[in-house]
Amino acid sequence: MIKKALAVALSICLVYAPMLGYAAISAPGGSASSLAQDQDEGGFQPYTPEQLDNLLAPIALYPDPLLAQVLPAATFPDQIDQAAQYVTANGQNGVDDQPWDVSVKAVAHYPAVLNMMDQKLDWTTAVGQAYVYQSTDLTEAIQRLRHMAYSRRNLITSPQQEVIVEGGYIQIIPAQPRYIYVPVYNPAVVYVRPAAFGIVAISFGAGLFIGAWLNRDWDWGGRGIYYTGWQGGGWIARSRSFVQVNNNVYVNNSYRSVTINRTVINRTVNYNNINTYNSVHNNVNYNNRVTNNTFNRNGNTYNRNTNNNTFNRNGNTYNRDTNNNTFNRNGNAYNRNRNNNTFNRNGSPASLRPNPPAGQYQPQQRQNTFNRNGNTPNRNTDNNTFNRNGSPASPRPNPPAGQYQPQQRQAQPQRGRGQNNSRPGAKGGEKNKQQDKHHPGA
Repeated sequence: MIKKALAVALSICLVYAPMLGYAAISAPGGSASSLAQDQDEGGFQPYTPEQLDNLLAPIALYPDPLLAQVLPAATFPDQIDQAAQYVTANGQNGVDDQPWDVSVKAVAHYPAVLNMMDQKLDWTTAVGQAYVYQSTDLTEAIQRLRHMAYSRRNLITSPQQEVIVEGGYIQIIPAQPRYIYVPVYNPAVVYVRPAAFGIVAISFGAGLFIGAWLNRDWDWGGRGIYYTGWQGGGWIARSRSFVQVNNNVYVNNSYRSVTINRTVINRTVNYNNINTYNSVHNNVNYNNRVTNNTFNRNGNTYNRNTNNNTFNRNGNTYNRDTNNNTFNRNGNAYNRNRNNNTFNRNGSPASLRPNPPAGQYQPQQRQNTFNRNGNTPNRNTDNNTFNRNGSPASPRPNPPAGQYQPQQRQAQPQRGRGQNNSRPGAKGGEKNKQQDKHHPGA
């Protein structure tokens, strides 16, 4: 019996051991072989070092505690978008209670950074993908950029930041115990041009509060981004007395494992929007990257295929095919074909109108019919009839005897039967005008 139990246990181990190993190597900073495996399985095409330099140039000089939140948050572009909308409407009140990742909550406490990431979602997505699949390359790119700025004497210690060079790595940490400052700089200057007298390459805005949400730091050359629990020296020790470290929203052992959204790799980047990120290497673009022109947002799929001009959103298909001018929305067909000037909406057919019953006005063959919400307004320039709000867009019937009778394709209308035709008096003219108001095309 014991031998049988051992055999069963051994077989279970053999089945699940490979799965456990894959879960372990899926974290950022895994081995090169595991990283290559993930890239092959996800169809991810790695960024070149030059592309990473250009991509990370806008944030490489951010203080380490802030950068350690921005990069994981970049793997949640949908939540970034939600957070930006929330903060715009409500401010920072209630941010801690939202169901976003802790990194997104942390960034939401700095609206300028949050809005930048939201307004440049293609760039944010590209950074998130690089962090998921090229964390080692990304770390090297950040340090490479910092050394470029440091060697040109543009990255220096100031009242806002402390620059520490140790072990070949450059740290940037807050210089003030209560405030953190977000640097403002031009990547085309700070990484490329040497410091010049009287020219400030890096400036700073107002100081922003350091809170419990800055619960991560960067161990350069070691663990990478890690959870501090607000334990440690340096800037953490200086700021700890000003922070409510008993806040279990951000100080919680559940954050010891840095959470990332690996499905960000399935999200398509419009590289036309990030080709402008070429401040460091001017001749480098992202045109070599393979895309399927699919963009997932809030769980919905957006198709930007320029070949068939199809746009999918919320499970619905929008067709902007310039060949047949058809536009599909919510399962309804919109036809903007200039050949027959037909427009279908809400499933109502906008085909050419049938011939009216005998005795009614016969329209010209070329018609312009427009159906909307079940109503059929007719904008035919030949018969100039426009019916709306439930009125059928059929041609006007012959009016009763004694009313104005138009002739087809007549420049001047004739007076109707049953009227006094002895002289064209003013009253008769006014009467015709009143009747014409009901027939604006006459």
